[in-house]
Amino acid sequence: MDNYAKSIVMTSFRKSLKLFLAGAAIFLGGFLFNLMVSSDIASSPQRAAVESQSEVIPEAGGIHSAFTSVAAKVRPAVVYIKTQRAVSRERREERFGPFDFFREMPEGDNPRRVRGGGSGFIIDEEGRILTNHHVIRDAERIIVVLGDSPDEEEYEAEIVGHDVHTDIAVIKIDADRDLPVVRLGNSEEMQVGDWVMAIGTPFGELAGTVTVGVVSAKGRNDLRIFSSQADYQNYIQTDASINFGNSGGPLVNLRGEAIGINTAINPSGQGIGFAIPINMAKNISAQLIEKGRVQYGFMGIRLQELNKEIAQGRGLDIERGILVTEVLAGEPAEKAGLQQGDVIVEFDNKPVRDGQRFRLMVGKTAVGTRVPLKVLRDGKTKSLTITLAERRPPEEVVASAPRGDGSWLGLQVDDARSEEAKDRFGISGDEEGVVVIDVEDGSPASEAGIRQGDVITEVYSHKVDNLKQYVEISRKLKDRRDPIAFLVKRRGMSTYVPVIPKSN
Repeated sequence: MDNYAKSIVMTSFRKSLKLFLAGAAIFLGGFLFNLMVSSDIASSPQRAAVESQSEVIPEAGGIHSAFTSVAAKVRPAVVYIKTQRAVSRERREERFGPFDFFREMPEGDNPRRVRGGGSGFIIDEEGRILTNHHVIRDAERIIVVLGDSPDEEEYEAEIVGHDVHTDIAVIKIDADRDLPVVRLGNSEEMQVGDWVMAIGTPFGELAGTVTVGVVSAKGRNDLRIFSSQADYQNYIQTDASINFGNSGGPLVNLRGEAIGINTAINPSGQGIGFAIPINMAKNISAQLIEKGRVQYGFMGIRLQELNKEIAQGRGLDIERGILVTEVLAGEPAEKAGLQQGDVIVEFDNKPVRDGQRFRLMVGKTAVGTRVPLKVLRDGKTKSLTITLAERRPPEEVVASAPRGDGSWLGLQVDDARSEEAKDRFGISGDEEGVVVIDVEDGSPASEAGIRQGDVITEVYSHKVDNLKQYVEISRKLKDRRDPIAFLVKRRGMSTYVPVIPKSN
Protein backbone atom coordinates (compact mmCIF):
# COMPACT_ATOMS: atom_id res chain seq x y z
CA MET A 1 0.00 0.00 0.00
CA ASP A 2 1.50 3.40 -0.90
CA ASN A 3 1.85 6.29 1.54
CA TYR A 4 -1.16 8.11 0.09
CA ALA A 5 -3.52 5.14 0.70
CA LYS A 6 -2.17 4.64 4.22
CA SER A 7 -2.88 8.28 4.99
CA ILE A 8 -6.54 7.96 3.92
CA VAL A 9 -7.08 4.79 6.04
CA MET A 10 -5.59 6.40 9.15
CA THR A 11 -7.68 9.53 8.74
CA SER A 12 -10.90 7.42 8.45
CA PHE A 13 -9.93 5.38 11.51
CA ARG A 14 -9.34 8.50 13.61
CA LYS A 15 -12.77 9.91 12.65
CA SER A 16 -14.56 6.64 13.58
CA LEU A 17 -12.74 6.49 16.91
CA LYS A 18 -13.71 10.06 17.74
CA LEU A 19 -17.41 9.33 16.95
CA PHE A 20 -17.35 6.20 19.10
CA LEU A 21 -15.76 7.99 22.06
CA ALA A 22 -18.26 10.86 21.77
CA GLY A 23 -21.23 8.44 21.77
CA ALA A 24 -19.83 6.57 24.75
CA ALA A 25 -19.40 9.81 26.63
CA ILE A 26 -23.01 10.85 25.93
CA PHE A 27 -24.34 7.45 27.06
CA LEU A 28 -22.25 7.48 30.25
CA GLY A 29 -23.32 11.03 31.02
CA GLY A 30 -26.99 10.16 30.60
CA PHE A 31 -26.62 7.12 32.83
CA LEU A 32 -24.96 9.14 35.59
CA PHE A 33 -27.61 11.88 35.28
CA ASN A 34 -30.38 9.30 35.61
CA LEU A 35 -28.81 7.96 38.79
CA MET A 36 -28.65 11.45 40.22
CA VAL A 37 -32.30 12.21 39.32
CA SER A 38 -33.49 8.87 40.71
CA SER A 39 -31.70 9.61 43.95
CA ASP A 40 -33.35 13.03 44.17
CA ILE A 41 -36.84 11.59 43.57
CA ALA A 42 -36.52 9.40 46.65
CA SER A 43 -37.30 12.45 48.78
CA SER A 44 -39.06 14.64 46.21
CA PRO A 45 -42.70 15.90 46.23
CA GLN A 46 -43.38 13.77 43.13
CA ARG A 47 -42.41 10.65 45.05
CA ALA A 48 -44.73 11.65 47.89
CA ALA A 49 -47.60 12.16 45.42
CA VAL A 50 -47.12 8.68 43.95
CA GLU A 51 -47.05 7.13 47.39
CA SER A 52 -50.19 9.04 48.46
CA GLN A 53 -52.07 7.73 45.38
CA SER A 54 -51.23 4.16 46.31
CA GLU A 55 -52.96 4.75 49.64
CA VAL A 56 -56.35 5.22 47.90
CA ILE A 57 -56.69 1.43 47.99
CA PRO A 58 -55.24 0.44 51.39
CA GLU A 59 -53.11 -2.65 51.64
CA ALA A 60 -53.50 -5.45 54.15
CA GLY A 61 -50.42 -7.50 54.76
CA GLY A 62 -48.65 -5.59 52.00
CA ILE A 63 -50.28 -7.33 49.01
CA HIS A 64 -54.06 -7.30 49.57
CA SER A 65 -56.53 -4.76 48.16
CA ALA A 66 -59.48 -2.97 49.77
CA PHE A 67 -61.74 -5.68 48.33
CA THR A 68 -60.14 -8.20 50.69
CA SER A 69 -61.52 -6.49 53.79
CA VAL A 70 -64.92 -5.94 52.14
CA ALA A 71 -65.20 -9.63 51.26
CA ALA A 72 -64.13 -10.69 54.76
CA LYS A 73 -66.74 -8.36 56.26
CA VAL A 74 -69.71 -9.32 54.05
CA ARG A 75 -69.28 -12.97 53.02
CA PRO A 76 -70.23 -14.51 56.42
CA ALA A 77 -73.70 -12.90 56.17
CA VAL A 78 -74.37 -14.10 52.59
CA VAL A 79 -76.35 -17.35 52.44
CA TYR A 80 -77.23 -20.01 49.91
CA ILE A 81 -80.96 -20.73 49.59
CA LYS A 82 -82.14 -24.20 48.54
CA THR A 83 -85.78 -24.66 47.57
CA GLN A 84 -88.10 -27.49 46.68
CA ARG A 85 -91.23 -26.87 44.66
CA ALA A 86 -93.90 -28.82 42.80
CA VAL A 87 -94.09 -28.10 39.08
CA SER A 88 -96.88 -29.34 36.80
CA ARG A 89 -96.27 -30.42 33.23
CA GLU A 90 -97.92 -27.35 31.70
CA ARG A 91 -95.68 -25.00 33.68
CA ARG A 92 -92.35 -26.67 32.99
CA GLU A 93 -91.51 -24.59 29.96
CA GLU A 94 -92.37 -21.42 31.88
CA ARG A 95 -90.37 -22.36 34.96
CA PHE A 96 -87.35 -23.95 33.36
CA GLY A 97 -85.61 -22.24 30.50
CA PRO A 98 -82.44 -23.44 28.80
CA PHE A 99 -80.25 -21.49 31.23
CA ASP A 100 -81.64 -22.92 34.50
CA PHE A 101 -78.77 -24.86 36.05
CA PHE A 102 -80.81 -26.11 39.02
CA ARG A 103 -83.53 -28.00 37.22
CA GLU A 104 -84.50 -31.62 37.48
CA MET A 105 -86.95 -31.90 34.64
CA PRO A 106 -89.92 -34.05 35.71
CA GLU A 107 -91.42 -36.67 33.40
CA GLY A 108 -95.07 -37.48 32.79
CA ASP A 109 -98.20 -35.47 33.59
CA ASN A 110 -98.05 -35.44 37.39
CA PRO A 111 -96.41 -32.62 39.34
CA ARG A 112 -92.84 -33.31 40.43
CA ARG A 113 -90.81 -31.81 43.23
CA VAL A 114 -88.00 -29.84 41.71
CA ARG A 115 -84.98 -28.33 43.42
CA GLY A 116 -84.00 -24.71 42.91
CA GLY A 117 -81.47 -22.35 44.38
CA GLY A 118 -80.30 -18.81 44.84
CA SER A 119 -78.65 -16.46 47.29
CA GLY A 120 -79.65 -14.04 50.03
CA PHE A 121 -78.17 -11.97 52.83
CA ILE A 122 -78.98 -11.53 56.52
CA ILE A 123 -80.27 -8.05 57.33
CA ASP A 124 -80.91 -8.23 61.09
CA GLU A 125 -79.95 -10.23 64.18
CA GLU A 126 -83.40 -11.82 64.28
CA GLY A 127 -82.51 -13.88 61.22
CA ARG A 128 -84.40 -12.05 58.48
CA ILE A 129 -82.93 -12.53 55.02
CA LEU A 130 -83.40 -10.40 51.92
CA THR A 131 -83.61 -12.22 48.58
CA ASN A 132 -85.54 -12.31 45.29
CA HIS A 133 -89.16 -13.35 44.93
CA HIS A 134 -88.25 -15.64 42.03
CA VAL A 135 -85.75 -17.51 44.24
CA ILE A 136 -88.46 -18.71 46.66
CA ARG A 137 -91.45 -18.57 44.28
CA ASP A 138 -93.86 -21.54 44.75
CA ALA A 139 -91.43 -23.14 47.21
CA GLU A 140 -92.81 -25.90 49.43
CA ARG A 141 -89.62 -26.00 51.49
CA ILE A 142 -86.80 -23.45 51.93
CA ILE A 143 -83.41 -24.35 53.39
CA VAL A 144 -80.86 -21.66 54.21
CA VAL A 145 -77.20 -22.68 54.22
CA LEU A 146 -74.73 -20.57 56.21
CA GLY A 147 -71.00 -20.63 55.47
CA ASP A 148 -68.90 -22.08 52.68
CA SER A 149 -66.80 -24.59 54.63
CA PRO A 150 -67.28 -28.31 55.44
CA ASP A 151 -69.02 -27.41 58.72
CA GLU A 152 -71.92 -25.63 56.95
CA GLU A 153 -75.08 -24.96 58.94
CA GLU A 154 -78.56 -25.53 57.52
CA TYR A 155 -81.77 -23.95 58.78
CA GLU A 156 -85.36 -24.29 57.61
CA ALA A 157 -86.77 -20.89 56.68
CA GLU A 158 -90.23 -19.40 56.67
CA ILE A 159 -91.52 -16.75 54.30
CA VAL A 160 -92.14 -13.37 55.94
CA GLY A 161 -93.48 -11.84 52.71
CA HIS A 162 -92.79 -11.62 49.00
CA ASP A 163 -93.67 -9.23 46.20
CA VAL A 164 -93.79 -10.22 42.52
CA HIS A 165 -94.04 -6.60 41.32
CA THR A 166 -90.50 -5.75 42.50
CA ASP A 167 -89.12 -9.32 42.74
CA ILE A 168 -88.26 -8.86 46.43
CA ALA A 169 -88.81 -11.36 49.25
CA VAL A 170 -88.01 -11.61 52.97
CA ILE A 171 -87.53 -14.99 54.66
CA LYS A 172 -86.51 -15.79 58.26
CA ILE A 173 -84.50 -18.42 60.11
CA ASP A 174 -84.25 -19.15 63.85
CA ALA A 175 -80.57 -19.72 64.58
CA ASP A 176 -79.09 -20.78 67.90
CA ARG A 177 -76.20 -18.32 67.68
CA ASP A 178 -75.44 -14.69 66.94
CA LEU A 179 -75.74 -14.00 63.21
CA PRO A 180 -73.57 -11.72 61.04
CA VAL A 181 -75.49 -8.92 59.31
CA VAL A 182 -74.99 -6.96 56.09
CA ARG A 183 -75.43 -3.23 56.61
CA LEU A 184 -77.78 -1.53 54.15
CA GLY A 185 -76.34 1.48 52.36
CA ASN A 186 -77.81 4.25 50.22
CA SER A 187 -78.16 3.36 46.54
CA GLU A 188 -78.87 7.00 45.66
CA GLU A 189 -75.28 7.88 46.57
CA MET A 190 -73.80 5.45 44.04
CA GLN A 191 -72.45 6.96 40.84
CA VAL A 192 -71.68 5.42 37.46
CA GLY A 193 -68.08 4.21 37.65
CA ASP A 194 -68.11 3.42 41.41
CA TRP A 195 -66.54 0.10 42.42
CA VAL A 196 -68.96 -2.63 43.55
CA MET A 197 -68.70 -6.27 44.60
CA ALA A 198 -71.27 -9.03 43.98
CA ILE A 199 -71.38 -11.98 46.38
CA GLY A 200 -73.43 -15.16 46.04
CA THR A 201 -73.55 -18.82 45.06
CA PRO A 202 -73.40 -19.08 41.25
CA PHE A 203 -74.71 -22.32 39.74
CA GLY A 204 -75.86 -23.45 43.20
CA GLU A 205 -72.51 -24.88 44.20
CA LEU A 206 -69.85 -22.14 44.32
CA ALA A 207 -70.74 -20.65 47.71
CA GLY A 208 -69.27 -17.32 48.75
CA THR A 209 -68.11 -16.38 45.26
CA VAL A 210 -66.90 -12.78 44.99
CA THR A 211 -66.80 -10.80 41.74
CA VAL A 212 -65.79 -7.17 41.29
CA GLY A 213 -66.77 -4.48 38.79
CA VAL A 214 -68.25 -1.00 38.55
CA VAL A 215 -71.68 0.56 38.36
CA SER A 216 -72.27 0.65 34.59
CA ALA A 217 -75.58 2.55 34.66
CA LYS A 218 -78.51 3.45 36.89
CA GLY A 219 -82.27 3.59 36.41
CA ARG A 220 -82.52 0.77 33.88
CA ASN A 221 -86.12 -0.21 33.24
CA ASP A 222 -88.50 -1.85 30.79
CA LEU A 223 -86.18 -4.87 30.61
CA ARG A 224 -87.07 -8.44 29.79
CA ILE A 225 -84.93 -10.35 32.25
CA PHE A 226 -84.71 -14.07 32.76
CA SER A 227 -86.68 -15.34 35.80
CA SER A 228 -87.86 -11.90 36.98
CA GLN A 229 -91.46 -10.83 36.37
CA ALA A 230 -91.03 -7.42 38.01
CA ASP A 231 -93.11 -4.64 36.50
CA TYR A 232 -91.63 -1.93 38.76
CA GLN A 233 -88.07 -1.68 37.47
CA ASN A 234 -85.30 0.73 38.39
CA TYR A 235 -82.21 -1.47 38.10
CA ILE A 236 -78.57 -0.74 38.80
CA GLN A 237 -76.49 -2.15 35.94
CA THR A 238 -73.06 -3.57 36.73
CA ASP A 239 -70.26 -5.40 34.94
CA ALA A 240 -69.43 -7.39 38.08
CA SER A 241 -69.92 -11.00 36.97
CA ILE A 242 -73.41 -12.24 37.98
CA ASN A 243 -74.43 -15.80 37.12
CA PHE A 244 -77.43 -18.02 37.78
CA GLY A 245 -77.55 -18.67 41.50
CA ASN A 246 -76.29 -15.17 42.35
CA SER A 247 -79.92 -13.98 42.39
CA GLY A 248 -80.80 -12.55 45.80
CA GLY A 249 -77.20 -11.91 46.88
CA PRO A 250 -75.90 -8.45 47.77
CA LEU A 251 -74.20 -5.89 45.56
CA VAL A 252 -71.98 -3.97 47.98
CA ASN A 253 -69.89 -0.79 47.94
CA LEU A 254 -66.32 -0.37 49.22
CA ARG A 255 -67.67 0.25 52.73
CA GLY A 256 -69.19 -3.23 52.72
CA GLU A 257 -72.76 -1.88 52.58
CA ALA A 258 -75.42 -3.48 50.40
CA ILE A 259 -76.50 -1.02 47.74
CA GLY A 260 -78.47 -3.54 45.67
CA ILE A 261 -79.91 -7.05 45.40
CA ASN A 262 -78.38 -8.98 42.50
CA THR A 263 -81.42 -9.99 40.53
CA ALA A 264 -80.73 -11.30 37.07
CA ILE A 265 -78.63 -11.39 33.98
CA ASN A 266 -79.34 -11.20 30.31
CA PRO A 267 -78.36 -14.67 28.99
CA SER A 268 -77.46 -13.17 25.60
CA GLY A 269 -75.24 -10.48 27.15
CA GLN A 270 -71.64 -10.52 28.34
CA GLY A 271 -70.62 -8.69 31.50
CA ILE A 272 -74.07 -7.22 32.11
CA GLY A 273 -75.92 -7.80 35.37
CA PHE A 274 -78.76 -6.01 37.15
CA ALA A 275 -79.51 -5.30 40.79
CA ILE A 276 -82.55 -3.85 42.59
CA PRO A 277 -81.55 -0.59 44.33
CA ILE A 278 -81.37 -1.11 48.10
CA ASN A 279 -83.45 2.02 48.74
CA MET A 280 -86.37 0.39 46.93
CA ALA A 281 -85.70 -2.86 48.82
CA LYS A 282 -85.77 -1.04 52.19
CA ASN A 283 -89.26 0.31 51.51
CA ILE A 284 -90.61 -2.99 50.19
CA SER A 285 -89.02 -5.17 52.88
CA ALA A 286 -90.31 -2.88 55.66
CA GLN A 287 -93.88 -3.35 54.37
CA LEU A 288 -93.37 -7.10 53.98
CA ILE A 289 -92.10 -7.38 57.57
CA GLU A 290 -94.89 -5.22 58.96
CA LYS A 291 -97.87 -6.42 56.88
CA GLY A 292 -96.68 -9.41 54.85
CA ARG A 293 -97.62 -7.61 51.64
CA VAL A 294 -96.98 -4.36 49.76
CA GLN A 295 -99.50 -1.62 48.98
CA TYR A 296 -99.10 0.20 45.67
CA GLY A 297 -100.79 3.36 44.51
CA PHE A 298 -103.28 2.80 41.68
CA MET A 299 -104.94 5.19 39.23
CA GLY A 300 -107.10 2.88 37.14
CA ILE A 301 -105.84 3.64 33.63
CA ARG A 302 -104.12 1.86 30.80
CA LEU A 303 -101.34 3.88 29.26
CA GLN A 304 -98.55 4.10 26.75
CA GLU A 305 -95.70 6.50 26.15
CA LEU A 306 -96.42 9.30 23.71
CA ASN A 307 -93.86 9.50 20.92
CA LYS A 308 -93.41 11.76 17.92
CA GLU A 309 -95.31 9.53 15.48
CA ILE A 310 -98.32 9.05 17.77
CA ALA A 311 -98.34 12.78 18.55
CA GLN A 312 -98.37 13.59 14.84
CA GLY A 313 -101.00 10.93 14.28
CA ARG A 314 -103.28 12.63 16.83
CA GLY A 315 -102.51 16.17 15.75
CA LEU A 316 -100.74 17.06 19.02
CA ASP A 317 -98.03 19.69 19.46
CA ILE A 318 -96.39 17.83 22.35
CA GLU A 319 -94.08 14.86 21.68
CA ARG A 320 -93.54 13.41 25.18
CA GLY A 321 -95.92 12.37 27.93
CA ILE A 322 -98.14 9.54 29.16
CA LEU A 323 -101.04 8.81 26.84
CA VAL A 324 -104.20 7.46 28.48
CA THR A 325 -105.50 4.65 26.28
CA GLU A 326 -108.28 3.52 28.60
CA VAL A 327 -109.98 4.72 31.80
CA LEU A 328 -111.31 1.88 33.96
CA ALA A 329 -114.87 2.33 35.19
CA GLY A 330 -115.31 3.22 38.83
CA GLU A 331 -111.60 3.71 39.50
CA PRO A 332 -109.77 6.85 40.78
CA ALA A 333 -108.92 8.11 37.28
CA GLU A 334 -112.57 8.17 36.22
CA LYS A 335 -113.58 9.87 39.47
CA ALA A 336 -110.85 12.49 38.93
CA GLY A 337 -112.16 13.26 35.43
CA LEU A 338 -109.40 11.68 33.33
CA GLN A 339 -110.49 10.74 29.81
CA GLN A 340 -109.23 8.42 27.12
CA GLY A 341 -106.82 10.33 24.90
CA ASP A 342 -105.60 12.65 27.68
CA VAL A 343 -101.83 13.14 27.82
CA ILE A 344 -100.48 13.29 31.39
CA VAL A 345 -97.56 15.72 31.49
CA GLU A 346 -97.17 16.16 35.27
CA PHE A 347 -97.75 13.88 38.28
CA ASP A 348 -97.42 15.39 41.77
CA ASN A 349 -95.83 18.52 40.22
CA LYS A 350 -93.11 16.44 38.54
CA PRO A 351 -92.80 16.14 34.74
CA VAL A 352 -93.48 12.67 33.33
CA ARG A 353 -92.26 11.21 30.04
CA ASP A 354 -91.20 7.63 30.61
CA GLY A 355 -93.96 5.04 31.08
CA GLN A 356 -91.96 2.74 33.36
CA ARG A 357 -90.85 5.58 35.62
CA PHE A 358 -94.41 6.91 35.70
CA ARG A 359 -95.68 3.52 36.90
CA LEU A 360 -92.99 3.53 39.58
CA MET A 361 -93.94 7.06 40.68
CA VAL A 362 -97.60 6.06 41.02
CA GLY A 363 -96.78 2.74 42.71
CA LYS A 364 -94.51 4.35 45.31
CA THR A 365 -97.15 6.93 46.28
CA ALA A 366 -99.06 5.99 49.43
CA VAL A 367 -102.62 4.76 49.03
CA GLY A 368 -105.13 7.53 49.79
CA THR A 369 -102.77 10.35 48.75
CA ARG A 370 -104.33 13.23 46.80
CA VAL A 371 -102.04 13.97 43.87
CA PRO A 372 -102.22 16.93 41.45
CA LEU A 373 -102.14 16.08 37.74
CA LYS A 374 -101.64 18.18 34.62
CA VAL A 375 -103.04 16.77 31.40
CA LEU A 376 -103.20 17.95 27.81
CA ARG A 377 -106.70 17.67 26.35
CA ASP A 378 -107.88 19.16 23.05
CA GLY A 379 -104.72 21.24 22.87
CA LYS A 380 -105.25 22.82 26.29
CA THR A 381 -103.61 22.10 29.66
CA LYS A 382 -106.03 20.99 32.37
CA SER A 383 -105.37 20.55 36.11
CA LEU A 384 -106.92 17.60 37.96
CA THR A 385 -106.56 16.00 41.37
CA ILE A 386 -106.64 12.24 41.86
CA THR A 387 -106.90 10.21 45.09
CA LEU A 388 -104.94 6.99 44.65
CA ALA A 389 -106.46 3.64 45.56
CA GLU A 390 -104.64 0.37 46.28
CA ARG A 391 -103.51 -1.70 43.32
CA ARG A 392 -105.43 -4.94 42.99
CA PRO A 393 -104.87 -8.04 40.83
CA PRO A 394 -105.58 -7.27 37.14
CA GLU A 395 -109.21 -7.47 36.17
CA GLU A 396 -110.32 -9.87 33.49
CA VAL A 397 -111.56 -7.84 30.54
CA VAL A 398 -113.59 -9.45 27.79
CA ALA A 399 -112.17 -8.70 24.36
CA SER A 400 -114.41 -7.17 21.76
CA ALA A 401 -114.10 -6.28 18.08
CA PRO A 402 -115.72 -4.46 15.10
CA ARG A 403 -116.69 -5.17 11.46
CA GLY A 404 -116.30 -3.19 8.30
CA ASP A 405 -116.17 -2.30 4.66
CA GLY A 406 -113.91 -0.44 2.28
CA SER A 407 -110.13 -0.43 2.04
CA TRP A 408 -107.97 2.38 3.42
CA LEU A 409 -104.31 2.01 4.41
CA GLY A 410 -104.71 -1.71 3.68
CA LEU A 411 -107.61 -2.26 6.11
CA GLN A 412 -110.92 -4.03 5.48
CA VAL A 413 -113.31 -3.20 8.34
CA ASP A 414 -116.94 -3.62 9.35
CA ASP A 415 -119.28 -2.54 12.15
CA ALA A 416 -118.43 -4.01 15.53
CA ARG A 417 -122.13 -4.79 16.07
CA SER A 418 -122.51 -6.82 12.89
CA GLU A 419 -123.43 -10.49 12.94
CA GLU A 420 -120.12 -11.38 11.28
CA ALA A 421 -118.18 -9.66 14.06
CA LYS A 422 -120.21 -11.53 16.65
CA ASP A 423 -119.91 -14.94 14.98
CA ARG A 424 -116.34 -14.69 13.61
CA PHE A 425 -114.60 -12.81 16.41
CA GLY A 426 -116.90 -13.37 19.39
CA ILE A 427 -117.67 -9.69 19.79
CA SER A 428 -120.49 -8.63 22.11
CA GLY A 429 -123.53 -6.95 20.59
CA ASP A 430 -122.99 -3.59 22.31
CA GLU A 431 -119.40 -3.07 21.10
CA GLU A 432 -118.63 0.32 19.56
CA GLY A 433 -116.20 0.90 16.72
CA VAL A 434 -115.16 -1.12 13.70
CA VAL A 435 -113.55 -4.54 13.55
CA VAL A 436 -110.65 -5.34 11.22
CA ILE A 437 -111.81 -8.07 8.83
CA ASP A 438 -108.61 -8.23 6.80
CA VAL A 439 -105.19 -6.53 6.57
CA GLU A 440 -103.37 -6.35 3.24
CA ASP A 441 -99.81 -7.72 3.39
CA GLY A 442 -97.18 -4.99 3.12
CA SER A 443 -99.72 -2.21 3.64
CA PRO A 444 -99.18 0.70 6.08
CA ALA A 445 -101.64 -0.89 8.53
CA SER A 446 -99.83 -4.24 8.34
CA GLU A 447 -96.44 -2.63 8.90
CA ALA A 448 -97.86 -0.74 11.89
CA GLY A 449 -98.94 -4.04 13.47
CA ILE A 450 -102.73 -3.86 13.14
CA ARG A 451 -104.20 -7.36 12.93
CA GLN A 452 -107.36 -9.13 11.90
CA GLY A 453 -109.88 -9.03 14.74
CA ASP A 454 -108.59 -5.74 16.19
CA VAL A 455 -111.23 -3.19 17.15
CA ILE A 456 -110.65 0.43 16.09
CA THR A 457 -112.38 2.95 18.36
CA GLU A 458 -110.57 6.17 17.46
CA VAL A 459 -108.73 7.60 14.42
CA TYR A 460 -106.68 10.83 14.55
CA SER A 461 -108.35 11.91 17.83
CA HIS A 462 -111.82 11.34 16.31
CA LYS A 463 -114.02 8.84 18.13
CA VAL A 464 -115.26 5.94 16.00
CA ASP A 465 -118.60 4.51 17.13
CA ASN A 466 -119.56 2.76 13.89
CA LEU A 467 -118.63 2.10 10.27
CA LYS A 468 -120.24 5.29 8.98
CA GLN A 469 -118.04 7.51 11.16
CA TYR A 470 -114.96 5.51 10.19
CA VAL A 471 -115.64 6.00 6.47
CA GLU A 472 -116.18 9.75 6.94
CA ILE A 473 -112.87 10.09 8.79
CA SER A 474 -111.03 8.03 6.18
CA ARG A 475 -112.27 10.32 3.40
CA LYS A 476 -111.03 13.41 5.23
CA LEU A 477 -107.60 11.86 5.82
CA LYS A 478 -107.15 10.04 2.51
CA ASP A 479 -104.48 12.51 1.30
CA ARG A 480 -102.59 12.74 4.62
CA ARG A 481 -98.95 11.58 4.47
CA ASP A 482 -98.01 12.14 8.12
CA PRO A 483 -98.70 9.45 10.77
CA ILE A 484 -102.30 8.74 11.71
CA ALA A 485 -102.94 7.35 15.21
CA PHE A 486 -105.45 4.52 15.53
CA LEU A 487 -106.77 3.53 18.97
CA VAL A 488 -106.85 -0.26 18.71
CA LYS A 489 -108.39 -2.69 21.18
CA ARG A 490 -107.01 -6.21 21.26
CA ARG A 491 -107.94 -8.85 23.84
CA GLY A 492 -109.57 -6.13 25.90
CA MET A 493 -106.48 -3.88 25.95
CA SER A 494 -106.42 -0.56 24.09
CA THR A 495 -103.30 1.06 22.63
CA TYR A 496 -102.51 3.81 20.15
CA VAL A 497 -100.87 2.60 16.93
CA PRO A 498 -99.31 5.16 14.54
CA VAL A 499 -99.94 4.21 10.90
CA ILE A 500 -97.69 5.93 8.36
CA PRO A 501 -99.32 6.32 4.93
CA LYS A 502 -97.16 5.49 1.93
CA SER A 503 -96.12 8.31 -0.39
CA ASN A 504 -97.55 8.23 -3.92
